[in-house]
Amino acid sequence: MDTIHTKKDFELINKGYNSVFKPNQLSIGIVVPIENYAVNPVPTMKHHLARVQLIERLGFKALWLRDVPFNVPTFGDAGQTFDPFTYLGYLAGQTTDIALGVASIALPLHHPVHVAKSAATVDQLSGGRLILGVASGDRYEEYPAMGINYENRGELFREAFAYIRKAQENFPVLQSNNYGNLTGQIDLLPKPIAHKIPLLITGSSRQTLSWNAENADGWMYYPQDLSRQQTTIAKWRDLIAQTQTHNKPFMQPLYLVLQKDDDFRPLPIHLGLRIGVNYLIDYLHHIEEIGVNHIALNLRFNSRDMDRTLEYLAEKLLPHFHQSPIKQKVS
Repeated sequence: MDTIHTKKDFELINKGYNSVFKPNQLSIGIVVPIENYAVNPVPTMKHHLARVQLIERLGFKALWLRDVPFNVPTFGDAGQTFDPFTYLGYLAGQTTDIALGVASIALPLHHPVHVAKSAATVDQLSGGRLILGVASGDRYEEYPAMGINYENRGELFREAFAYIRKAQENFPVLQSNNYGNLTGQIDLLPKPIAHKIPLLITGSSRQTLSWNAENADGWMYYPQDLSRQQTTIAKWRDLIAQTQTHNKPFMQPLYLVLQKDDDFRPLPIHLGLRIGVNYLIDYLHHIEEIGVNHIALNLRFNSRDMDRTLEYLAEKLLPHFHQSPIKQKVS
């Protein structure tokens, strides 16, 4: 387990990545939409901009939104409903410092030219605040609707990933079985502010852990019990140590139902916890100790007043995790 704490620093990429991910430290972000929509899979998106601006003022490090092309009833969550890149472009102009995260773009459902161009555009418009999560996709119904072979998504993911990486070079050269060839005679603009867009793989994305460790700039994985998560992180970081010159960050989401009783003991829910803030602080310290560098809190099932919940979380959590909340109360 020692490699979690002894490996070299993370690579410096762009403003968002460098702010959110620091070795041996945990930062905290919020998943958009920031509202309760526990019953209906489609959020209202009311007050969405005000709440994004609120979490930035409060000191949360990142916002995270998702790529959900279709409202799939069996999936039960339509995300923020807005196109992720269009929405990020809008938010880039309405915020100044908070990292703009995507968790995650389902690469097989998009041509990589469009992903690369959209991502670099958001990165430019935001001053280098984009963190791009990528995945192979997990909603089967979307694939036949777009004429894409679901069983081929692992290969499509690898090729799209390589295409996006190459497109960030000047007049790139690349051969692809599924997306066309880049011959070096044309160029894709704009380029990202830094030397690349930070790409974080979600789950396995139909790839091996070795491929992930070699190619990704970080890993998003689902919450597990602490022992299993520690083992998962250690295996991944051992692979990184064997082949890479920099360490790489690990992040996880967490559905959170914050209780009024600060000493409410944690009860598990799907991919999350029903918990009081004092036990939440303990939990976050534990995951920081095992090597988690960022947690994205999802308040979809939280029934308390949303603005007050955000303010309370900032006041109670952020001072423990290298972040400082604002002093001004929400009116």
